[in-house]
Parts: sequence; structure tokens; C-alpha cells
Amino acid sequence: MKFEQPKGPFCQSCGMPLEKVDDYGTNTDSSKSDEYCCYCFIKGKFMEPNITEEQMVEKVTRYMVAQMKMMESQARKTVKDFIPKLKRWQKE
Repeated sequence: MKFEQPKGPFCQSCGMPLEKVDDYGTNTDSSKSDEYCCYCFIKGKFMEPNITEEQMVEKVTRYMVAQMKMMESQARKTVKDFIPKLKRWQKE
């Protein structure tokens, strides 16, 4: 099974596709964030403020294996290629 990356937009923390209004996180004023998902960002704060990029790679890999039935090696490669490109993980 070949994984085809969906079109954006994506959560700039975990890479989740933002496909419907309920997928988006919220800013401090309760408006929808245009960058982060409802699992990563609520009321203007990251739900896991201390998670590292490596931990996020592990978390998303486990999700893709369990929910998308991907082989772990394929999921890990996909995630390791994608996560570092997201805004939250950009080196300053």
C-alpha cells in the first residue's frame, strides 16, 4: 500500500490534515487557529508544550500504524520526512 500525502492545510505541530472546521484548534480568543489542530492547540496553548520533535515523530508514527494500518517502517519514514518541515519544529 503506497501512502499518498493528502493536500494541505496541515497542523503545523503534528501534521494532521485540517479538513473540516472541527479539526482546527483554538486561539486565546476562541477563534479557530489557522495553523494547529484541535489535538495540539487549545485556547492559544499547546496541549503538550514540552513534547520534543522526536517524541512527536513517535506519537504520529504509532497513530499511523494503528489507525491507517501502515507498516511501521513506512510510517516512520513518512513522519520523519514530514514533521521537521512543520512550523513548530523549524529551527530558529
